[in-house]
Amino acid sequence: MARLPRLNLPGIAQHIIQRGNNRQACFFSEQDYTVYLDKLNEYSKKYNVHIHSYVLMTNHVHLLLTPEEPAGVSRLLQSLGRYYVRYVNQTYQRSGTLWEGRFKSTLVDSENYLLLVSRYIELNPVRAKMVVHPAEYPWSSYQKNAMGKAINLITPHACYHALGKTDKERHIAYQALFAHKIPNLTLNEIRNMTNKAWVLGDNVFKEQIEKQTGRRASPSLRGGDRKSAQYKLKNKK
Repeated sequence: MARLPRLNLPGIAQHIIQRGNNRQACFFSEQDYTVYLDKLNEYSKKYNVHIHSYVLMTNHVHLLLTPEEPAGVSRLLQSLGRYYVRYVNQTYQRSGTLWEGRFKSTLVDSENYLLLVSRYIELNPVRAKMVVHPAEYPWSSYQKNAMGKAINLITPHACYHALGKTDKERHIAYQALFAHKIPNLTLNEIRNMTNKAWVLGDNVFKEQIEKQTGRRASPSLRGGDRKSAQYKLKNKK
């Protein structure tokens, strides 16, 4: 099956996953995390991409961002990837690739999914059993979004600003979101949509994206799906 073309629309948030080659480590020391975040900040400003949330795991990275230009995300990740690979190879006297060939991405319906995806990203260390609570993990945007740590890299999304009138109110409201577990069905939906380049959103949002881009925003129903009771109910005359 041919790869779907990337969907890069200015002003619409994207969830990005970039993994280490063969799921191998891409961060080896605290300095590595710092270097990556410094360059992410630099290139995001250069290419007009707003970073809302992130987590740096040992062997992969999650980003929630919004580009202002159609090619902003690709330029950001290409420049960042090239710099960071050179840095790692020189620092650890290695050679060859570091990342998987192609990062994964999906457009995100901000109204219905943006804060959910932000939670999904910042809970990665908890799901990986690296920490008990996201506040314990130093390499994620939870430090900024929930705790107010100064991180110049982060540009709060309008959905985040809507959580309260003051920074303190927004921090408290954001922390409260983490009291609710993300259902497994939703976790799988976020993973599948991102890994397969489909659109993460409700039907109205997907229809809007299809009209703008001319390509499907979600997979077509398979034979088994068409025979399901739900499909028959929806299409009953």
